[in-house]
Amino acid sequence: MNILILGSGGREHSFAWAVMQNPKCHTLIAAPGNAGISQIATCVDIDIEDGNAVADLANEKSIDFVIIGPEAPLAAGVADTLRARGIPVFGPSKQAAQLETSKSFTKEICMAAGVPTAPAKHFLDPSHAKAFLAEGTYPIVIKADGLAAGKGVVVASDTATALTAIDKIFDDPSNRHTGVLIEDYIEGQEVSYFILCDGETILPIGTAQDHKRIGDGDTGPNTGGMGAYSPAPVLTPNLEKEVLNRIISPTIAEMYRRGTPYQGVLYAGLMIRNAKPFLIEYNARFGDPEAQVLMMRLGAQAFDLFHAVVEKRLCETRVNWADDHALTVVLATKGYPGEFQKGSEIKRLEDVKESSLQMCFHAGTREQNGKYFTNGGRVLNATARGSSLQEARDSAYKIIESIDWPDGIYRQDIGWRALK
Repeated sequence: MNILILGSGGREHSFAWAVMQNPKCHTLIAAPGNAGISQIATCVDIDIEDGNAVADLANEKSIDFVIIGPEAPLAAGVADTLRARGIPVFGPSKQAAQLETSKSFTKEICMAAGVPTAPAKHFLDPSHAKAFLAEGTYPIVIKADGLAAGKGVVVASDTATALTAIDKIFDDPSNRHTGVLIEDYIEGQEVSYFILCDGETILPIGTAQDHKRIGDGDTGPNTGGMGAYSPAPVLTPNLEKEVLNRIISPTIAEMYRRGTPYQGVLYAGLMIRNAKPFLIEYNARFGDPEAQVLMMRLGAQAFDLFHAVVEKRLCETRVNWADDHALTVVLATKGYPGEFQKGSEIKRLEDVKESSLQMCFHAGTREQNGKYFTNGGRVLNATARGSSLQEARDSAYKIIESIDWPDGIYRQDIGWRALK
């Protein structure tokens, strides 16, 4: 099969790595891709939010299957355009993707389906949002209602922080029509839970725990993610059953009832409080960097699972898990998630020995004359698999030791909760 992957991050590099191992893959194309993906696939620079441009490329290259990585093409309805033109695509429709693109829509679904989540208020007017804060108790959660690349959430411990967060959200033109959500704070341990759905059948495909904060000890501002590991021991088998029965299944049933069946991967961000799960948010795609650890564990079967979703064969599909662990550490550019400079050189990447047990997935990179340079905030993902989490962690940090990049920063405590 000829396969097209949309996206340019570490998530998409991990997809490409997994798909290339599958014997069904004949040709692999990525749009736009990155310097790492270009080593194993043909990269094409097109606007991946333009559904017709993607469909035209798919027809030109005789593509049999499209995998959508990031959220922006889903929000733009690219999956709908591809389906309308008869091109098989892994990714939910624009309407179904509202589970990620509209937090107020998700709250509406949760209310209708009885899903346990934090109470929240939605505001389109910043003055009304600020007036509501006078009645709130702290800490409180401020969320941009639309897409914010994983950085639109602020946990405010006081009024001044909350007011600043509201101003920042409404200063962004993309948020002025979608507004802000002010949500009760739920204290606990956060965990990511992933399922595949073909519209009706649900297939769990693993757990992971992300590290959102920039600094060790979970300090500093939120980022798109500074590392992750899988599986996440906090989600016990009993808790997983509760998540499926009280959160995932009611959501999928409500989406089906509304005539917008969900087809693709659904990523539930959960908070475990007093041994009870609460939904924090949904994402309509794989998380980044959670995808990297899941793909490292799934390997070639990842594509078979995606294919089963599109062909609506999940009822006859199973995940073959090895008894293993995976961990990834994100290397970012100094200054991230604030202002940072692009273009610094990364040396000795060729020293990383790539195998089924360890990979350095590229994110914000570009290649020029055989040299690698930074092209974004999150740049590399040192990812390893082992028989224990400690073994995977040690291997991931050894990858970092072999790379020469003075401008790179990373957390040194990825996996600390599970190891503790």
